[in-house]
Amino acid sequence: MRLSDVKRVYFIGIGGIGMSALARYFRYRGVPVTGYDRTQTDLTRRLEAEDMDIHYHAAPELLPPPADDLLVVYTPAIATDFPELMKAREGGYTLLKRSEVLGLISRDMRCVGVAGTHGKTTTTTITTYLMVTAGLDPSAFLGGIARDFDGNYVHGDSDWVVVEADEYDRSFLRLTPEIAVVLSTDPDHLDIYGDHGQMLETGFRAYARKIRPGGQLVVRYDIEEHFSGLENVMVSTFGIGRGDFCAQNIHVRDGAFHFDLREPDGHLITDLRTSLPGRHNVENAIAACAVTRLAGGDEDHLRAGLANFQGIARRFETVLKNGSLVIIDDYAHHPTELTAAITAARELYPNRTIRGVFQPHLFSRTQDFAAGFARALDLLDEAIIIPIYPAREKPIEGVTSQLVYGLMKNEKRRLLSEVQMLEATAELKDGVLLLLGAGDIDALVPRVVAQHRKPQKHDH
Repeated sequence: MRLSDVKRVYFIGIGGIGMSALARYFRYRGVPVTGYDRTQTDLTRRLEAEDMDIHYHAAPELLPPPADDLLVVYTPAIATDFPELMKAREGGYTLLKRSEVLGLISRDMRCVGVAGTHGKTTTTTITTYLMVTAGLDPSAFLGGIARDFDGNYVHGDSDWVVVEADEYDRSFLRLTPEIAVVLSTDPDHLDIYGDHGQMLETGFRAYARKIRPGGQLVVRYDIEEHFSGLENVMVSTFGIGRGDFCAQNIHVRDGAFHFDLREPDGHLITDLRTSLPGRHNVENAIAACAVTRLAGGDEDHLRAGLANFQGIARRFETVLKNGSLVIIDDYAHHPTELTAAITAARELYPNRTIRGVFQPHLFSRTQDFAAGFARALDLLDEAIIIPIYPAREKPIEGVTSQLVYGLMKNEKRRLLSEVQMLEATAELKDGVLLLLGAGDIDALVPRVVAQHRKPQKHDH
Protein backbone atom coordinates (compact mmCIF):
# COMPACT_ATOMS: atom_id res chain seq x y z
CA MET A 1 0.00 0.00 0.00
CA ARG A 2 1.19 3.51 -0.86
CA LEU A 3 0.28 6.14 1.70
CA SER A 4 -1.21 8.26 -1.06
CA ASP A 5 -3.82 5.52 -1.54
CA VAL A 6 -4.96 5.67 2.10
CA LYS A 7 -8.38 7.30 2.48
CA ARG A 8 -9.26 6.00 5.99
CA VAL A 9 -7.16 4.96 9.00
CA TYR A 10 -8.12 2.93 12.06
CA PHE A 11 -5.73 3.00 15.05
CA ILE A 12 -5.59 0.22 17.66
CA GLY A 13 -4.08 2.09 20.63
CA ILE A 14 -4.59 5.61 19.29
CA GLY A 15 -3.85 7.30 22.65
CA GLY A 16 -0.16 6.36 22.77
CA ILE A 17 2.23 9.26 22.28
CA GLY A 18 3.67 7.85 19.04
CA MET A 19 0.33 6.64 17.70
CA SER A 20 -1.41 9.95 18.34
CA ALA A 21 1.31 11.82 16.39
CA LEU A 22 0.65 9.53 13.41
CA ALA A 23 -3.11 10.04 13.80
CA ARG A 24 -2.56 13.80 13.66
CA TYR A 25 -0.41 13.40 10.55
CA PHE A 26 -3.25 11.67 8.70
CA ARG A 27 -5.95 13.96 10.05
CA TYR A 28 -3.91 17.01 8.98
CA ARG A 29 -4.09 15.59 5.45
CA GLY A 30 -7.86 15.31 5.60
CA VAL A 31 -7.96 11.52 6.10
CA PRO A 32 -10.79 10.37 8.44
CA VAL A 33 -9.32 8.77 11.60
CA THR A 34 -11.06 6.39 14.00
CA GLY A 35 -9.73 4.06 16.66
CA TYR A 36 -9.58 2.42 20.06
CA ASP A 37 -7.76 3.12 23.29
CA ARG A 38 -8.04 1.56 26.73
CA THR A 39 -8.79 4.74 28.68
CA GLN A 40 -9.83 8.29 27.99
CA THR A 41 -7.03 10.75 28.73
CA ASP A 42 -6.32 14.42 28.14
CA LEU A 43 -4.59 13.39 24.93
CA THR A 44 -7.46 11.28 23.59
CA ARG A 45 -9.89 14.08 24.46
CA ARG A 46 -7.76 16.43 22.37
CA LEU A 47 -7.79 13.95 19.48
CA GLU A 48 -11.57 13.78 19.73
CA ALA A 49 -11.70 17.58 19.64
CA GLU A 50 -9.62 17.34 16.45
CA ASP A 51 -12.46 15.33 14.85
CA MET A 52 -11.23 11.79 15.51
CA ASP A 53 -13.76 9.14 16.57
CA ILE A 54 -12.43 7.08 19.52
CA HIS A 55 -14.00 4.32 21.62
CA TYR A 56 -12.73 2.86 24.91
CA HIS A 57 -13.81 -0.78 24.92
CA ALA A 58 -12.80 -3.69 22.72
CA ALA A 59 -15.26 -3.61 19.81
CA PRO A 60 -14.14 -5.61 16.76
CA GLU A 61 -17.48 -4.78 15.13
CA LEU A 62 -16.40 -1.13 14.92
CA LEU A 63 -13.60 -1.95 12.49
CA PRO A 64 -14.80 -0.89 9.02
CA PRO A 65 -14.96 -3.70 6.45
CA PRO A 66 -11.62 -4.43 4.75
CA ALA A 67 -11.01 -2.16 1.73
CA ASP A 68 -8.13 -1.13 -0.53
CA ASP A 69 -8.15 2.41 0.85
CA LEU A 70 -8.32 1.42 4.57
CA LEU A 71 -5.18 1.17 6.72
CA VAL A 72 -5.20 -0.33 10.21
CA VAL A 73 -2.29 0.76 12.44
CA TYR A 74 -1.36 -0.90 15.74
CA THR A 75 1.22 -0.49 18.48
CA PRO A 76 3.28 -3.36 19.98
CA ALA A 77 1.94 -2.23 23.37
CA ILE A 78 -1.35 -3.95 22.42
CA ALA A 79 -1.60 -7.59 23.54
CA THR A 80 -1.44 -10.10 20.67
CA ASP A 81 -4.77 -11.63 21.75
CA PHE A 82 -6.63 -8.31 21.79
CA PRO A 83 -9.92 -8.94 19.88
CA GLU A 84 -9.64 -6.00 17.48
CA LEU A 85 -6.04 -6.86 16.57
CA MET A 86 -6.98 -10.52 16.05
CA LYS A 87 -9.81 -9.52 13.70
CA ALA A 88 -7.51 -7.22 11.73
CA ARG A 89 -4.91 -9.99 11.41
CA GLU A 90 -7.35 -12.64 10.30
CA GLY A 91 -9.78 -10.53 8.29
CA GLY A 92 -7.79 -9.49 5.24
CA TYR A 93 -6.97 -5.95 6.40
CA THR A 94 -3.89 -3.92 5.48
CA LEU A 95 -2.30 -3.94 8.93
CA LEU A 96 0.93 -2.11 9.78
CA LYS A 97 2.86 -1.40 12.95
CA ARG A 98 3.33 2.22 13.95
CA SER A 99 7.05 1.95 13.11
CA GLU A 100 6.28 0.63 9.62
CA VAL A 101 4.04 3.62 8.88
CA LEU A 102 6.68 6.02 10.18
CA GLY A 103 9.21 4.30 7.93
CA LEU A 104 6.95 4.76 4.89
CA ILE A 105 6.37 8.44 5.69
CA SER A 106 10.06 9.21 6.13
CA ARG A 107 11.35 7.05 3.26
CA ASP A 108 11.04 9.75 0.62
CA MET A 109 12.08 12.59 2.94
CA ARG A 110 15.34 13.84 4.44
CA CYS A 111 15.05 12.02 7.74
CA VAL A 112 16.72 12.97 11.03
CA GLY A 113 16.44 9.99 13.38
CA VAL A 114 17.25 10.51 17.07
CA ALA A 115 18.06 7.26 18.90
CA GLY A 116 19.33 6.37 22.36
CA THR A 117 18.14 4.74 25.56
CA HIS A 118 17.84 8.18 27.20
CA GLY A 119 17.17 11.68 25.95
CA LYS A 120 15.39 10.83 22.69
CA THR A 121 12.28 12.91 23.26
CA THR A 122 14.09 15.97 24.57
CA THR A 123 16.72 15.91 21.80
CA THR A 124 14.16 15.25 19.04
CA THR A 125 12.09 18.19 20.26
CA ILE A 126 15.02 20.60 20.68
CA THR A 127 16.27 19.62 17.20
CA THR A 128 12.84 20.27 15.70
CA TYR A 129 12.55 23.65 17.42
CA LEU A 130 16.07 24.71 16.35
CA MET A 131 15.39 23.64 12.75
CA VAL A 132 12.08 25.52 12.74
CA THR A 133 13.80 28.62 14.17
CA ALA A 134 16.49 28.30 11.47
CA GLY A 135 13.83 28.30 8.73
CA LEU A 136 14.40 24.66 7.71
CA ASP A 137 10.65 23.99 8.15
CA PRO A 138 10.73 20.30 9.16
CA SER A 139 7.85 18.00 9.95
CA ALA A 140 8.32 16.07 13.19
CA PHE A 141 6.97 13.11 15.14
CA LEU A 142 7.75 13.70 18.82
CA GLY A 143 7.63 11.36 21.81
CA GLY A 144 6.19 13.96 24.15
CA ILE A 145 3.96 17.03 24.24
CA ALA A 146 6.21 19.95 23.29
CA ARG A 147 5.22 23.23 24.93
CA ASP A 148 6.50 25.24 21.96
CA PHE A 149 4.25 23.33 19.53
CA ASP A 150 1.45 22.42 21.97
CA GLY A 151 1.51 18.89 20.62
CA ASN A 152 3.54 15.90 19.46
CA TYR A 153 3.22 16.37 15.68
CA VAL A 154 4.70 19.26 13.73
CA HIS A 155 3.72 19.87 10.12
CA GLY A 156 6.37 21.41 7.90
CA ASP A 157 6.50 22.10 4.18
CA SER A 158 10.14 21.14 3.51
CA ASP A 159 11.41 17.63 2.82
CA TRP A 160 13.02 17.41 6.29
CA VAL A 161 11.38 15.18 8.89
CA VAL A 162 12.61 14.68 12.48
CA VAL A 163 11.60 11.46 14.21
CA GLU A 164 12.27 9.76 17.51
CA ALA A 165 14.04 6.52 16.56
CA ASP A 166 12.82 4.00 19.12
CA GLU A 167 14.93 0.92 19.91
CA TYR A 168 11.97 -0.93 21.47
CA ASP A 169 10.89 -3.82 19.23
CA ARG A 170 13.71 -2.73 16.85
CA SER A 171 11.30 -0.09 15.54
CA PHE A 172 14.11 2.22 14.39
CA LEU A 173 15.25 -0.29 11.78
CA ARG A 174 12.30 0.86 9.64
CA LEU A 175 13.99 4.24 9.14
CA THR A 176 16.58 5.27 6.54
CA PRO A 177 17.94 8.48 8.05
CA GLU A 178 20.10 11.05 6.32
CA ILE A 179 21.29 12.22 9.74
CA ALA A 180 21.19 9.70 12.60
CA VAL A 181 21.88 10.53 16.23
CA VAL A 182 22.81 8.01 18.93
CA LEU A 183 22.76 9.57 22.41
CA SER A 184 23.32 6.49 24.59
CA THR A 185 23.33 2.70 24.37
CA ASP A 186 22.74 1.60 27.97
CA PRO A 187 21.09 -1.81 28.44
CA ASP A 188 17.28 -1.71 28.18
CA HIS A 189 14.46 -3.75 26.60
CA LEU A 190 16.36 -6.96 27.32
CA ASP A 191 13.01 -8.76 26.98
CA ILE A 192 13.39 -7.97 23.26
CA TYR A 193 17.16 -8.24 22.75
CA GLY A 194 18.24 -10.87 25.29
CA ASP A 195 21.45 -9.15 26.37
CA HIS A 196 23.38 -5.91 25.93
CA GLY A 197 25.64 -7.31 23.20
CA GLN A 198 22.64 -8.25 21.06
CA MET A 199 21.08 -4.85 21.74
CA LEU A 200 24.22 -3.18 20.37
CA GLU A 201 24.62 -5.49 17.35
CA THR A 202 21.02 -6.10 16.23
CA GLY A 203 19.78 -2.76 17.54
CA PHE A 204 22.01 0.31 17.49
CA ARG A 205 24.69 -0.89 15.05
CA ALA A 206 22.01 -2.19 12.71
CA TYR A 207 20.31 1.22 12.94
CA ALA A 208 23.57 2.99 12.03
CA ARG A 209 23.88 0.72 8.98
CA LYS A 210 20.49 2.05 7.80
CA ILE A 211 21.94 5.55 7.27
CA ARG A 212 21.79 6.57 3.62
CA PRO A 213 25.09 6.63 1.67
CA GLY A 214 26.72 10.01 2.19
CA GLY A 215 24.72 10.54 5.38
CA GLN A 216 25.85 11.55 8.87
CA LEU A 217 26.07 9.77 12.21
CA VAL A 218 26.19 12.00 15.29
CA VAL A 219 27.20 9.96 18.35
CA ARG A 220 28.29 10.75 21.90
CA TYR A 221 32.08 10.63 22.08
CA ASP A 222 32.29 7.81 24.65
CA ILE A 223 30.28 5.29 22.58
CA GLU A 224 31.85 6.03 19.17
CA GLU A 225 33.80 2.75 19.38
CA HIS A 226 30.57 0.79 18.86
CA PHE A 227 30.12 2.32 15.41
CA SER A 228 33.47 1.73 13.71
CA GLY A 229 33.58 0.37 10.17
CA LEU A 230 30.58 2.24 8.75
CA GLU A 231 30.95 2.80 5.01
CA ASN A 232 29.95 5.98 3.13
CA VAL A 233 28.91 7.68 6.38
CA MET A 234 30.47 10.73 8.04
CA VAL A 235 30.77 10.23 11.81
CA SER A 236 30.78 13.23 14.19
CA THR A 237 31.05 12.96 17.97
CA PHE A 238 29.62 15.29 20.60
CA GLY A 239 30.02 15.84 24.30
CA ILE A 240 30.92 18.09 27.21
CA GLY A 241 34.64 18.87 27.01
CA ARG A 242 35.14 16.14 24.38
CA GLY A 243 33.99 15.44 20.83
CA ASP A 244 33.87 17.12 17.42
CA PHE A 245 30.93 19.21 18.64
CA CYS A 246 32.23 20.11 22.08
CA ALA A 247 30.67 22.21 24.86
CA GLN A 248 33.21 24.34 26.68
CA ASN A 249 33.13 26.94 29.45
CA ILE A 250 29.91 25.55 30.97
CA HIS A 251 28.53 27.60 33.84
CA VAL A 252 25.20 28.40 35.48
CA ARG A 253 24.02 32.00 35.40
CA ASP A 254 20.56 33.33 36.30
CA GLY A 255 19.19 29.80 36.63
CA ALA A 256 20.31 28.63 33.18
CA PHE A 257 23.26 26.77 31.69
CA HIS A 258 25.56 28.82 29.44
CA PHE A 259 28.26 27.28 27.25
CA ASP A 260 30.37 27.75 24.14
CA LEU A 261 30.18 25.21 21.30
CA ARG A 262 33.34 24.31 19.41
CA GLU A 263 32.55 22.81 16.01
CA PRO A 264 34.61 20.22 14.07
CA ASP A 265 36.42 22.90 12.04
CA GLY A 266 37.42 24.76 15.23
CA HIS A 267 34.78 27.50 14.86
CA LEU A 268 33.44 28.65 18.24
CA ILE A 269 29.79 29.61 18.82
CA THR A 270 29.87 31.56 22.05
CA ASP A 271 27.39 31.94 24.93
CA LEU A 272 24.67 29.48 24.04
CA ARG A 273 22.01 29.33 26.76
CA THR A 274 19.51 26.68 27.81
CA SER A 275 17.17 26.78 30.80
CA LEU A 276 16.72 22.97 30.77
CA PRO A 277 17.97 21.46 34.03
CA GLY A 278 20.91 19.10 34.37
CA ARG A 279 24.13 18.49 32.46
CA HIS A 280 22.48 15.59 30.63
CA ASN A 281 20.27 18.20 28.95
CA VAL A 282 23.34 20.21 27.97
CA GLU A 283 24.49 17.07 26.14
CA ASN A 284 21.08 16.73 24.49
CA ALA A 285 21.27 20.37 23.41
CA ILE A 286 24.76 19.86 21.90
CA ALA A 287 23.46 16.92 19.82
CA ALA A 288 20.51 19.03 18.62
CA CYS A 289 22.85 21.91 17.74
CA ALA A 290 25.10 19.52 15.80
CA VAL A 291 22.18 18.20 13.71
CA THR A 292 20.87 21.70 13.02
CA ARG A 293 24.28 22.90 11.86
CA LEU A 294 24.78 19.81 9.65
CA ALA A 295 21.33 20.48 8.14
CA GLY A 296 22.32 24.06 7.29
CA GLY A 297 21.10 26.17 10.23
CA ASP A 298 23.06 29.33 11.07
CA GLU A 299 24.50 30.19 14.47
CA ASP A 300 22.28 33.22 15.21
CA HIS A 301 19.13 31.12 14.83
CA LEU A 302 20.80 28.39 16.90
CA ARG A 303 21.45 30.82 19.75
CA ALA A 304 17.92 32.27 19.65
CA GLY A 305 16.20 28.89 19.36
CA LEU A 306 18.08 27.28 22.23
CA ALA A 307 17.45 30.27 24.53
CA ASN A 308 13.72 30.30 23.75
CA PHE A 309 13.03 26.52 23.89
CA GLN A 310 10.39 25.85 26.55
CA GLY A 311 10.69 22.10 27.09
CA ILE A 312 8.37 19.10 27.11
CA ALA A 313 5.60 17.89 29.36
CA ARG A 314 6.78 15.24 31.87
CA ARG A 315 10.47 15.93 31.21
CA PHE A 316 11.53 17.47 34.54
CA GLU A 317 8.38 19.57 34.41
CA THR A 318 7.79 21.82 37.42
CA VAL A 319 4.06 21.35 38.13
CA LEU A 320 3.94 23.25 41.46
CA LYS A 321 6.15 25.89 43.04
CA ASN A 322 4.69 27.62 46.06
CA GLY A 323 7.72 29.01 47.86
CA SER A 324 8.29 26.19 50.32
CA LEU A 325 7.36 23.18 48.16
CA VAL A 326 8.39 22.30 44.58
CA ILE A 327 6.80 19.36 42.73
CA ILE A 328 8.49 18.07 39.56
CA ASP A 329 7.05 15.47 37.17
CA ASP A 330 9.51 13.35 35.18
CA TYR A 331 9.21 10.38 32.80
CA ALA A 332 12.37 8.66 34.18
CA HIS A 333 12.00 4.87 33.98
CA HIS A 334 15.61 3.62 33.77
CA PRO A 335 18.26 3.84 36.51
CA THR A 336 20.35 6.30 34.46
CA GLU A 337 17.31 8.56 33.98
CA LEU A 338 16.41 8.42 37.68
CA THR A 339 19.98 9.39 38.58
CA ALA A 340 19.89 12.28 36.09
CA ALA A 341 16.58 13.62 37.44
CA ILE A 342 17.64 13.38 41.10
CA THR A 343 21.05 14.93 40.35
CA ALA A 344 19.41 17.79 38.43
CA ALA A 345 17.08 18.45 41.39
CA ARG A 346 20.07 18.60 43.77
CA GLU A 347 21.86 20.99 41.41
CA LEU A 348 18.84 23.32 41.21
CA TYR A 349 17.84 23.07 44.89
CA PRO A 350 21.08 22.32 46.80
CA ASN A 351 19.76 23.20 50.26
CA ARG A 352 16.38 21.43 50.12
CA THR A 353 15.18 17.96 51.06
CA ILE A 354 14.78 15.92 47.85
CA ARG A 355 11.98 13.34 48.04
CA GLY A 356 10.75 11.06 45.27
CA VAL A 357 7.85 8.80 44.33
CA PHE A 358 8.81 6.08 41.82
CA GLN A 359 6.47 3.84 39.84
CA PRO A 360 8.50 1.05 38.17
CA HIS A 361 7.52 0.43 34.52
CA LEU A 362 7.28 -3.21 33.34
CA PHE A 363 7.95 -6.39 35.29
CA SER A 364 10.82 -7.33 32.94
CA ARG A 365 12.60 -3.98 33.34
CA THR A 366 12.18 -4.15 37.13
CA GLN A 367 13.67 -7.64 37.14
CA ASP A 368 16.61 -6.59 34.93
CA PHE A 369 17.45 -3.33 36.73
CA ALA A 370 16.26 -3.74 40.34
CA ALA A 371 19.75 -3.14 41.74
CA GLY A 372 20.24 -0.07 39.51
CA PHE A 373 16.89 1.36 40.56
CA ALA A 374 17.81 0.80 44.22
CA ARG A 375 21.15 2.62 43.83
CA ALA A 376 19.49 5.55 42.05
CA LEU A 377 16.66 5.88 44.59
CA ASP A 378 19.20 5.79 47.43
CA LEU A 379 20.30 9.23 46.17
CA LEU A 380 17.00 10.63 47.49
CA ASP A 381 16.63 11.91 51.05
CA GLU A 382 13.28 10.08 51.23
CA ALA A 383 11.81 7.58 48.75
CA ILE A 384 8.35 6.15 48.13
CA ILE A 385 7.88 3.21 45.75
CA ILE A 386 4.41 2.34 44.44
CA PRO A 387 3.32 -0.82 42.56
CA ILE A 388 4.75 -1.70 39.13
CA TYR A 389 2.89 -0.47 36.05
CA PRO A 390 2.68 -3.63 33.87
CA ALA A 391 1.77 -2.04 30.49
CA ARG A 392 1.80 -4.92 27.98
CA GLU A 393 3.26 -7.54 30.34
CA LYS A 394 1.96 -10.40 32.43
CA PRO A 395 3.30 -10.67 36.03
CA ILE A 396 6.64 -12.40 36.65
CA GLU A 397 6.81 -14.50 39.81
CA GLY A 398 8.76 -12.77 42.56
CA VAL A 399 8.96 -9.46 40.70
CA THR A 400 7.17 -6.65 42.53
CA SER A 401 8.19 -3.22 43.81
CA GLN A 402 9.34 -5.05 46.95
CA LEU A 403 12.32 -6.30 44.89
CA VAL A 404 13.65 -2.73 44.49
CA TYR A 405 12.68 -1.74 48.05
CA GLY A 406 14.58 -4.69 49.52
CA LEU A 407 17.81 -3.76 47.71
CA MET A 408 17.79 -0.13 48.87
CA LYS A 409 19.98 1.13 51.72
CA ASN A 410 18.05 4.37 52.33
CA GLU A 411 16.41 4.07 55.74
CA LYS A 412 13.80 6.68 54.80
CA ARG A 413 12.06 4.55 52.20
CA ARG A 414 8.47 3.38 52.06
CA LEU A 415 6.57 0.87 49.95
CA LEU A 416 3.03 2.25 49.54
CA SER A 417 -0.13 1.76 47.52
CA GLU A 418 -1.20 4.62 45.27
CA VAL A 419 -3.83 5.71 47.83
CA GLN A 420 -1.27 5.63 50.65
CA MET A 421 1.16 7.62 48.49
CA LEU A 422 -1.46 10.33 47.95
CA GLU A 423 -2.04 10.52 51.70
CA ALA A 424 1.72 10.68 52.40
CA THR A 425 2.45 13.40 49.84
CA ALA A 426 -0.50 15.46 51.11
CA GLU A 427 1.40 15.87 54.40
CA LEU A 428 4.44 17.51 52.79
CA LYS A 429 5.10 21.15 53.64
CA ASP A 430 8.46 21.87 52.05
CA GLY A 431 11.36 20.54 49.96
CA VAL A 432 11.32 19.08 46.46
CA LEU A 433 9.06 16.17 45.43
CA LEU A 434 9.93 14.23 42.26
CA LEU A 435 7.17 12.11 40.68
CA LEU A 436 9.03 9.55 38.57
CA GLY A 437 7.96 6.90 36.06
CA ALA A 438 6.69 6.11 32.56
CA GLY A 439 3.46 4.33 33.52
CA ASP A 440 0.17 5.92 34.60
CA ILE A 441 1.75 7.92 37.43
CA ASP A 442 1.06 10.94 35.21
CA ALA A 443 -2.64 10.46 36.02
CA LEU A 444 -1.81 10.81 39.74
CA VAL A 445 0.22 14.00 39.27
CA PRO A 446 -2.80 16.38 39.17
CA ARG A 447 -4.14 14.76 42.35
CA VAL A 448 -0.82 15.21 44.17
CA VAL A 449 -0.67 18.85 43.05
CA ALA A 450 -4.33 19.54 43.90
CA GLN A 451 -3.69 18.53 47.52
CA HIS A 452 -1.34 21.50 47.83
CA ARG A 453 -3.52 24.00 46.03
CA LYS A 454 -6.65 23.62 48.13
CA PRO A 455 -6.92 25.27 51.59
CA GLN A 456 -5.86 22.97 54.45
CA LYS A 457 -8.51 22.08 57.05
CA HIS A 458 -6.70 23.99 59.80
CA ASP A 459 -6.50 27.17 57.67
CA HIS A 460 -8.92 29.98 58.62
